[in-house]
Amino acid sequence: MRLLATADLHYNHPRSRPLADEIIDRMNRAGGDVLLLVGDSAVADGDSLEQCLARFRFGGEKLFVAGNHELWTHGPDSYALFTNDLPRRVRALGWRWLQAEPFVAPGNPGDVAIVGSVGWYDYSFARPELGIPRRFYERKVSPGVAARLEEYSHLLEGAADVGPAAMEVVARWNDGRFVKLCRSDNAFLDELLAQLRAQLELLAAVPTVVAAVHHVPFRELLPPPGGTQWDFAKAYLGSERIGKLLLEFPNVHQVLCGHSHLPARATVGHVKATNIGSGYRWKTFETLDL
Repeated sequence: MRLLATADLHYNHPRSRPLADEIIDRMNRAGGDVLLLVGDSAVADGDSLEQCLARFRFGGEKLFVAGNHELWTHGPDSYALFTNDLPRRVRALGWRWLQAEPFVAPGNPGDVAIVGSVGWYDYSFARPELGIPRRFYERKVSPGVAARLEEYSHLLEGAADVGPAAMEVVARWNDGRFVKLCRSDNAFLDELLAQLRAQLELLAAVPTVVAAVHHVPFRELLPPPGGTQWDFAKAYLGSERIGKLLLEFPNVHQVLCGHSHLPARATVGHVKATNIGSGYRWKTFETLDL
């Protein structure tokens, strides 16, 4: 079975769309048995998601995993989008909502399965040397931004735990503006991991499982050190807990992720892990023969 996988097409973004069209056309020509999108195909608002998915001309099974950008909305409730609206829209275009419906390859029943999850973050990849207290990560702004924006100034009131180095960090994570989960990041991740565990347990007898998770599951797939803004953003790239869960299952042989926009490969325990690495200015896809 040949699997084609890409991520981070960002089809709603004017700079990204022409490159996405090009990589989609390449994937259409490449053929294969299963097509997989590992998150951030487009934001929820508008119809760019439909435009993106409809451009694929693929005769095999089409699998969809959401990313954090699919949860971006100017509406009041990203969680409702994620649990109700997005699955309906994706299925209406002939794609499988992999978050809730793992794929088991036909023809060789039980030989290969693919599971998917948006994953999420719990700040376990935060850089401790920045000295930024957790409450700033929860609000998705750095101390330097809190000092500049009145709506976050309360985070600094009586803040003896914020040193000069942390105040020099001026960055924010836009999920804080556009993702409305109506619950904490940790609670959301707890829910997602419980769902993923249940699916993996049901597939325990399948010899080969591929896990597609938008957020980064292993520290080994993180980008190298960068400036303070980039280092602040690492808190939102994924979670160690995702990787620990996947390593509990010896039949999980391949893990694919995206989100960081930089390619990386690593072998972690028995798992071959790949960060696909598409970004706004470049696109790529992976081919796996399973």
